[in-house]
Amino acid sequence: MTIATILSGKGAEVTTITAAHSVADAVKLLAERRIGAVPVLKDGAVAGIFSERDVIHCLANDGAAGLARSVGEVMTAPAITVARDEAVLGALTLMTRRRIRHLPVVEGEALIGLVSIGDLVKYRIDRIEADAEAMRSYIQGT
Repeated sequence: MTIATILSGKGAEVTTITAAHSVADAVKLLAERRIGAVPVLKDGAVAGIFSERDVIHCLANDGAAGLARSVGEVMTAPAITVARDEAVLGALTLMTRRRIRHLPVVEGEALIGLVSIGDLVKYRIDRIEADAEAMRSYIQGT
């Protein structure tokens, strides 16, 4: 299965921010939406990603003054992205290897979605449970 399958089940709405916003604005957005990361857009393309980890690093380096810095200064860039036709297992492997929890999904340079490691793990567990149930039904039917 592909990332497109995950996106079809969760919708296409993605909260974004621009590189010009302040870290304080981004922190407020993360808190209001109860999310852990947000893609950073510049000229309509994904320029990076701003996550809880970026907040921690910013505060550790600059203290409270870091909240006045721009998102573009502290975001993780370039963002690691995937296409909608990427296999779910491939995306999970990428996330594990790179130690990241969110992947912007792009088509060309346009952002079309965002998947989290939680989305992918849930999908895999659902598939494993469905396969196990099919196997039980098959065994009991013979």
